[in-house]
Amino acid sequence: MIEIEAGGIASTVQDLGRTGHYHIGMPPSGAMDRYAHTVANYLVGNDTDAATVEMTYQGITATFRDDAVIAITGADMSPSLNGDPIDTWETVAVDAGDELELAFATEGARAYLAVAGGIDVPEVMDSRSTYTLVGIGGHEGRGLEEGDRLPIGDAPAERRELVGTRIDDEDVPDYANEDTVRIVLGLTSYRLTEEAKETLCESEWTVSSEADRVGYRLEGPDLEFEEREQPFGAGTDPSNVVDLGYPIGSIQVPQQPIVLMQDAVTGGGYATVGTVISADRGLLAQRQTHKSVSFESVDVDEAIDARRDQNARLEAIRADIEGEN
Repeated sequence: MIEIEAGGIASTVQDLGRTGHYHIGMPPSGAMDRYAHTVANYLVGNDTDAATVEMTYQGITATFRDDAVIAITGADMSPSLNGDPIDTWETVAVDAGDELELAFATEGARAYLAVAGGIDVPEVMDSRSTYTLVGIGGHEGRGLEEGDRLPIGDAPAERRELVGTRIDDEDVPDYANEDTVRIVLGLTSYRLTEEAKETLCESEWTVSSEADRVGYRLEGPDLEFEEREQPFGAGTDPSNVVDLGYPIGSIQVPQQPIVLMQDAVTGGGYATVGTVISADRGLLAQRQTHKSVSFESVDVDEAIDARRDQNARLEAIRADIEGEN
């Protein structure tokens, strides 16, 4: 059991998400940075879809009521155990009564706390992920608060043998300097002028203060739309189209871009002119407010290769941790 003493700014329980319900308007939710979430689980011997605690900008303070094996990955929030600093991207032993404290993020925006056995909250629609907009999943469908008690799943005693395990430095993302995310242009990029498409891909954008699990609103140059005759069923704004489904990571352009993230609506009537590829969504989720970000256009084959490469990298990390290499 983990007893929360301070919930941070926006801390929720997340796993890999609530897939298979997009057609009824249910977004997947799930970890915003799947790479960091997955590595944290590997470091404590969990399956990839075990629930972790996702902490945004400021971490939790919590007391463990049982012995545990933990790992913290993602943004650097200077974690400490009973006041002593502990390393991130490394497996750590915790004794009953120990207090874990994380501070404000210095690099990156989101950190992940994995515990051997996983955070054992009830599943809702086959997932433990929190979707706060409708109040389901996670701990009571909301962010963590003082006094919350999170149950931990059963884990074999052998997990303690992982303590001290650390992934190679080359596998730790450099969140401060990874400011380019790859996109595939479409579905309705035809609404932008050719000059506007170049502007989208060649400009430096700034993450605004409106950046959360629903969407990342970016600030930068205005984008020009092609002249048109308003189609039946679409709104009057140049950015309006006839309603369509929104891919996760799609770039909506009600003038300035908004990248739709894990908790976003699944469809609507704004033009979505590109999609951040799945391998890079975690990098965008780690860009802090007021930091810059740029887009690099790739094709679908390159996007699939990038996802395959990331999966292979994760599999190599898992094999190293489990001693298969």
